[in-house]
Amino acid sequence: MVLLSEPLSQPVVLLTGFDPFAGDRRNASWAAASILHGRVINGHRVIARQLPTTFSGAAPALMEALDRFRPALVLCVGQAAGRAAIGVERVAVNWVDARIADNAGDQPADCAVIAGAPTAYFCTVPVKAIVAALCADAIPVDVSMSAGTFVCNHVFFALMHRLATNPPQRGARGGFLHVPSLPEQGQPALALERTVAGLKLAIAACLTQGDDIRRPGGTLH
Repeated sequence: MVLLSEPLSQPVVLLTGFDPFAGDRRNASWAAASILHGRVINGHRVIARQLPTTFSGAAPALMEALDRFRPALVLCVGQAAGRAAIGVERVAVNWVDARIADNAGDQPADCAVIAGAPTAYFCTVPVKAIVAALCADAIPVDVSMSAGTFVCNHVFFALMHRLATNPPQRGARGGFLHVPSLPEQGQPALALERTVAGLKLAIAACLTQGDDIRRPGGTLH
């Protein structure tokens, strides 16, 4: 990954992916996100950061990046084995129920991501605009109503809670995308270059399109 040593003179898009998990040598989310590190999309510099696939480490690493870069847009990306399309997640839920252990061996069950926080948050990215942009380039995409109850959703909820409650970051938009496995990991899969193209289109849609989902409010109680 290219390291950026110069001061950031442009607004920032923070793009995160996860480290390899469950014996895999690569994680499709980080393989794609790392390629976009340092790129400029619609006048915004993309900063990519890898998060550990652990309940104890992922959210703190994300918070550190949020404080450091003060991004205008945050897209967290995770790998979803078994999915054939990029999934645009609509809702982050305040619940953890891990059916398997994370990379640290932890397996929390039936507990809140953040005690006392709302039940759920909607994403604040233009879901339909993202889907339309990817469809126009023949990249498989769908809308998902569940990011699961593992580390991906944990990070997604922590992100949306931070953006909703921390005044300096309330203007930032946030969302989560699940990407298919790489072909080398088995089927279904999506070629890395197509996943990268999808992330670029998603970022551009977020930076140029307004909110396109009618919501009852920012949170669900």
